[in-house]
Amino acid sequence: MSVTLDLNSVPVGNEPAALGSWLGSGVRSIHLIGVAGSGMSGIAALLLSLGHRVSGSDKVTTVEVDRLCSVGLAFYSPSQPQAVLEADLVVYSSAIRAGHPDYAAAKESEKPMVRRAEALAALLACRRGIVVAGMHGKTTTSAMAAHVLRAGGLHPSHYVGAEIPVLGVNAHWDAEGEWFVAEGDESDGTLALYQPEHAIVLNVEAEHLDFYKDLDAIDVVFRRLLAQTRGIVFYSADDAHATRLCEGHPGAISYGETEGAVYRFDDLHLKAFQSHFRVLRNGVPLGAVTLNIPGKHNASNAVSVVALACELGIPFATSAKALDSFRGARRRFEIKYRSARYMVVDDYGHHPTEVKATLAAVRNAGSGRVLVLFQPHRFSRTAALKEDFGRAFGDAAEVWVTGIYAASETPLEGISGNSIVEEILKQGHTGARYQPDRAQMLLEVGRILQPGDCVVTLGAGNIHEQAKHLAQDLAVLEALQQVMGAGAARLYESLAKHTTLRIGGPAQYWLEPETEEGFARLVHHCTEQALPLFVIGRGSNLLVRDGGIRGVVVYLGRGEFRRLEVRENRITAGVGVRQKELALAARDAGIGGFEWFEGIPGNVGGALRMNAGAMGSDTFSQVVSLRYVDAAGEFHTRTPEECEVLYRSVPFLRENFAVSATFFGTVASPEEIEAKLENSMQKRKGSQPRESSAGCIFKNPAGTPAGRLIEELGLKGAREGGARVSEVHGNFLVNDRHASAEEMLALIERVKEEAWKARGIRLETEVQIVGEQKGLYA
Repeated sequence: MSVTLDLNSVPVGNEPAALGSWLGSGVRSIHLIGVAGSGMSGIAALLLSLGHRVSGSDKVTTVEVDRLCSVGLAFYSPSQPQAVLEADLVVYSSAIRAGHPDYAAAKESEKPMVRRAEALAALLACRRGIVVAGMHGKTTTSAMAAHVLRAGGLHPSHYVGAEIPVLGVNAHWDAEGEWFVAEGDESDGTLALYQPEHAIVLNVEAEHLDFYKDLDAIDVVFRRLLAQTRGIVFYSADDAHATRLCEGHPGAISYGETEGAVYRFDDLHLKAFQSHFRVLRNGVPLGAVTLNIPGKHNASNAVSVVALACELGIPFATSAKALDSFRGARRRFEIKYRSARYMVVDDYGHHPTEVKATLAAVRNAGSGRVLVLFQPHRFSRTAALKEDFGRAFGDAAEVWVTGIYAASETPLEGISGNSIVEEILKQGHTGARYQPDRAQMLLEVGRILQPGDCVVTLGAGNIHEQAKHLAQDLAVLEALQQVMGAGAARLYESLAKHTTLRIGGPAQYWLEPETEEGFARLVHHCTEQALPLFVIGRGSNLLVRDGGIRGVVVYLGRGEFRRLEVRENRITAGVGVRQKELALAARDAGIGGFEWFEGIPGNVGGALRMNAGAMGSDTFSQVVSLRYVDAAGEFHTRTPEECEVLYRSVPFLRENFAVSATFFGTVASPEEIEAKLENSMQKRKGSQPRESSAGCIFKNPAGTPAGRLIEELGLKGAREGGARVSEVHGNFLVNDRHASAEEMLALIERVKEEAWKARGIRLETEVQIVGEQKGLYA
C-alpha cells in the first residue's frame, strides 16, 4: 500500500513507518479511547514523552492515569466527544466497541483512527525495535530485557503490558537510546504489524481461539512477524512449535535447556522463590545467574534475555548482575504477602500452561499446602481448553474456581467455571469446587488457612482483588495475634457457630485471648488503630446480621476468662464462665441465691452487659465488684453503686469491657438449693423452646409480658422463611430451618408492627442486633 508522507494528513494503514514518521515530525493532538487500560496508558506515556498533546477517556481512573495527568494528559470520565473532534488522530483499545460515544464521534467526523497495536508498531518503527512474542511470559521477558539493556548502558525505550517496579513505569521513551523493547500482543492478530530489528519468540501454542480458527491461523501471524524481522530471531529450542516456525529464519539463534541450543542453561536449582543456573554459549560456560523470581519457565526466559544482551555486546557479567536485581512485574508471580506462617501470591496466568508453571514454582519453593483461587478468562478459552485445565491443578491441595471473566464475550451455553471443576475432578482431584461468588470464595479459603499455606490467585480478570483483600487481612490478623500473645486467631470465622440462635455472617478478625493482659493489649491496639472491636461470649441474646461483623471480634471464653473461685459466700467468675456453671459452683459450695442463674443461657460477661435476670432477680443485685478494661487497655474495678444499671442495660459497659466479677450469696441448705434449681429447670423446660433461639427477643412492655402479648395477637407459629415464633413461648423466635438474619429480622418487624397496629404498644428488642447486611468484600 502506498502511503503519502504529507504531514497535513495522517498516514494510517498498513505502513507503521509512515505513521511513525508522522508522529516524529511535529506536535500532534492525539486522543486515546480507553486510556486507563495498562496497554493504552503506556501508549499515552510514550506520546507525551514525544511532546504530543494527548487526551484520553475511560470509565474509571487509575494511579497511572493520575500520574499521566500530572505530566500533561487531559483525562475525561465520562467521555467528552469534543476532545475527539479536536484530535488529529484517535487511538482506541481492542475493548472499545462501535457503540462507544468517543468511537462514534470519531467515525462520524471521519477522524483518522488506529488500534493500540498500530500506534505501538508506528512508535517501534521510530527506533531499532525488539519485539518479545509468545503466548506466555512476554511481560516478564520484555521487562527483563529492558532492565538488562538499561544496565548495559543502551538507554532503551520500552513498552510492557504491566506495571514494572524495577523499571519505574510500564512504558518509557528514552531520547538517548536507539533501542525499543516492546511486548507484542498476539491475541488479535496485530502481532503481524510489527517490523522489528530483532524478535524473541518464547512459545507458540493454541490460544486466543475466540479470534483464531486454529493453530494454523496463529502460525500465519507469527510467520508474518518473522518475515518482517530484519535481524536476529531468538527462539526457545524447548518449544517444538516455536522451533518449527523459527529455525529456518536466516538470523535464528536458539536458547533453552535442550542440548544443541546456542545459548543453553543447565545446573538448575529452584528453591525459596529463586532459581540458580549456569549459562553456556555454544557449549562454553559464560557463568552463573541467580534470578529472584521462581520457576523453570522464568529461568528459560532469562536465558533469552542473556542471548539478546550478548548479541548486542553487553558483557555476561553485566547481564547476570542485572538479572539478580530484577524483581518481576505486577501480577506475574507477585508476592502480595509473606510471613513465617502464610504466603499470598497473585499471578496473571489464565492458560493451562501458565497455571501449571506457576503452581510448579510454588511447589518447588517448598511451601505447605497450595490453595488456589482461579478465575477463568473468556468463555471461548474455557470451552476449548477445559480438559487441559483439568490437568493443570495437580500441585494444588485445594482449588476454588469462580465465574468466568467474560472480557466482552457473549456467554456460551453450558460453559462456566464449573466446566473446569468437573474436569479437575475427573483427574482424581478431590479438593476442587465451584464458587461463582468471589467474595464468598475468599471467605471459604480464609477460614481453612493453616500455618505454612500458600494461597495463589490466578487469572487475567479481577481475581487479584481477592489476593489484595486476603493479604491486607492477614497482615492485620498477624499483628493482632502478636499483640494478643497466647490464644487463637482466625480469619472470617462464621459467627453462626458462636451464637445460640445459630445465625450470623463472618467475623473479619476472630481472636480468642487466654489472658486478661493479652485482651487488654488487644483493646489498646484496636483503639490506637481505629479498629472496630466487638466482644462475644456464648452468643445468647445476640442476632448477627448476614454480612457479619467488620473489624475485630474477641471471644472471651478460654484461659483466665474461665476462672471460678469460691471464698466463703462470695464467688469470683471470669466473663467466660457459663451462668449454669456459676449456679452449680454455688450449689457445691453451699451458697444460695444463685439458683436463678441456671436458667440464663449465656455467660457471665453477657449477663453483666445486659443485667440479665429471671425469677424476680437480676445480675447486678448480686454483684460485689466488677473488674473491667477501658478503651485504653487499662484495668479498673467498680462497685454496682458506681455503675448506672437499668432494666436489661448497663450503659457503662458499652464502651468498657468486663473481664470478671465477684458475686455474693447466702448460706443455704443443700435441700433448699436443690429445690430451687429443680424448680428453675422445670420452669425453663416447660416454658422455653428446645430449638435454637437467642432467648427473649423483646423487652416486656409496661402492663403485660411480651410473650403473653404475642400470644394474644395470635402470632405463635408465625413464620418468615426459617424463622418462627415459638409455640411454647411467644417471646422466643426460633431458627428451625437454617434461617437467615434477614428472615429473623423480618419476623421481628412483623411482630412489632402487629403489636403497634392492634394494641398501640411499641415493642423494643431485648436481643442485641449487630453486624452488617452486606457481606465482607461483596
